Amino acid sequence: MRFTWIEKMNRRERILVGIVAATVFVLVNYFIWTALLGRISQARATLADRSAARKAQSVYMKEVALWTARDAWLRQHQPQLKSPVEASTLLDQVKQIAQKHNVLIENPAIGTGESGPNHQAVFASIETKSPWPPLVHFLYDVQQPESFVVFESVNLQIDSADKTMMRGKFKIARWFAPGAAAR
Repeated sequence: MRFTWIEKMNRRERILVGIVAATVFVLVNYFIWTALLGRISQARATLADRSAARKAQSVYMKEVALWTARDAWLRQHQPQLKSPVEASTLLDQVKQIAQKHNVLIENPAIGTGESGPNHQAVFASIETKSPWPPLVHFLYDVQQPESFVVFESVNLQIDSADKTMMRGKFKIARWFAPGAAAR
């Protein structure tokens, strides 16, 4: 099989055809290798994700008794939400603890929070002003495991007027058991 069309070309045309052919060859190879290497990278990432999930599942399987006991404890101790009035009860509790530790409460607000598959929430927003040690004791006393109170957001700053005082903005929520349909 002879390529007579090449023989009919002059030297400059043959060089140009060679350059075009080489460029097409390089571009096709570039796209093929990019696709292959991208898929290899994606496969490695998927494998890493699946390996991590498998390790987590292995830990859960080994600790099934612990997680079953924790779930039973939650079902037994987590309170039921009776009404949105629970938010004012939370705010009263927070005020009592703040008074106990000489933490000044400013701008209190209450409301109902978001509900998730594992909880229903009511919240209280407060701003505080106090020295650091009483604030630490306040934070410790408010968030005890048996009270199901969590700090959803915390913002602490040193008071610009008095460097010995801390100013805090908190969104404190009490988590109640999910509704009957969720369990």
